[in-house]
Amino acid sequence: MQKYFSGRLANLRTTFYSFPRTFRIILGTIFIDRLGGSMLYPFFAIYLTQRFGVSMIEVGWLFLIFAISGLAGSFLGGALTDRFGRRKMIIFSLLASSLANIGFGLVDSLSGFYIIGIVSGLFTSIGGPAQEAMVADILPEERRAEGFSVIRVVFNLAVVFGPVIGGYMATRSFLVLFLADAVISSISALIVYLNIPETKPAPKEHETPEPFGQTLRGYGIVFRDVMFLLFIAASFLSTLVYMNMNVTLGVFLLESYNITPDRYALLLSINAFMVVVMQFGITRRISKFPPMLTMTLGTAFYAIGFAMYGFVGTYSLFILAMVVITIGEMIVSPVAQALVASFAPEHMRGRYNAIFGMLVWGIPFAVGPLLAGNIMEKLGPNMLWYICGIIGTLSTLAYLALHRVHPATDLMQQPQENPSPA
Repeated sequence: MQKYFSGRLANLRTTFYSFPRTFRIILGTIFIDRLGGSMLYPFFAIYLTQRFGVSMIEVGWLFLIFAISGLAGSFLGGALTDRFGRRKMIIFSLLASSLANIGFGLVDSLSGFYIIGIVSGLFTSIGGPAQEAMVADILPEERRAEGFSVIRVVFNLAVVFGPVIGGYMATRSFLVLFLADAVISSISALIVYLNIPETKPAPKEHETPEPFGQTLRGYGIVFRDVMFLLFIAASFLSTLVYMNMNVTLGVFLLESYNITPDRYALLLSINAFMVVVMQFGITRRISKFPPMLTMTLGTAFYAIGFAMYGFVGTYSLFILAMVVITIGEMIVSPVAQALVASFAPEHMRGRYNAIFGMLVWGIPFAVGPLLAGNIMEKLGPNMLWYICGIIGTLSTLAYLALHRVHPATDLMQQPQENPSPA
């Protein structure tokens, strides 16, 4: 066993140093920032229910409002990224996140929490499209799937420790938890400022920067990309299921089975540990298969794993369900992100990533908690997981249909033909 893990760590080290220095620094900032986020975010719903005495329906409304402002921030951030560059947007987003966390920890009224959440969602979401565009700028197309796989490993390496630290803090002081995340976001911003250059492709000779209004109008090209929109539709359903892991699952386990936050955190750490140990091997094995077929397989694991929470009732089986979900996550996540990069022309990476982030992550995290809260309150908590199984199955069938439309196409390998400039 020790030899196995030593080999895995050696492979991780070799892979890490095979990438450009700028990408390695990005990985470091992702680890630091995610460590703070994973300490806090899994306990957000628990904090709201305990701090302000609200129901899961009210929590759902809060998440909806926060996410809507986040959608606006992501939309603006995509255009700003393509117009002004990646680095500025990332730094601004991290500093905004730091200030918002201080506000969340100090506010003593629900209305104040709403206000901070709206402002936070608007400004902290600006950096998402910039970070994804920066990675696509740095890595050649043939290494993007592997690069996003490495990001997931680093991301989840932070989650191995973050929820455990956060669960320990949450049982003592949520204020300390918010302040710790604020400090971590500030450190990440400083690292980016000191070490990461701008990666936005330089304009061609004699090319003048387009007006910002024209940059915004370029979103029309994204919405005319039919295959990309169909891919987004299938991914939307998948994320609508997946978002329950970090939003409603903790409350469900606490209220239905008295699973305390630290034991819920252990489930999340198991998820992250599996990704750290197994992600590279899985990514290499699935890279030879058509990406839409790969997405079909991964989403089927989602459908099975989340549905299990409606049928099982012991902690050991909760762990098994998390293992099934994690296998699906390791298949889906790096392939999905590489597909987005391959759909996007070079000069529109920010906007493609913004639309993907808004529609595939923003909207499910906006409406998902509210829908889940209503289902749990009105139909019973177990019904939520039965419905997750159904939606996951629909997503699986959608990816399979996309594969049949283009069965021999591997978008991660094919060069992208640029549409007319935005």
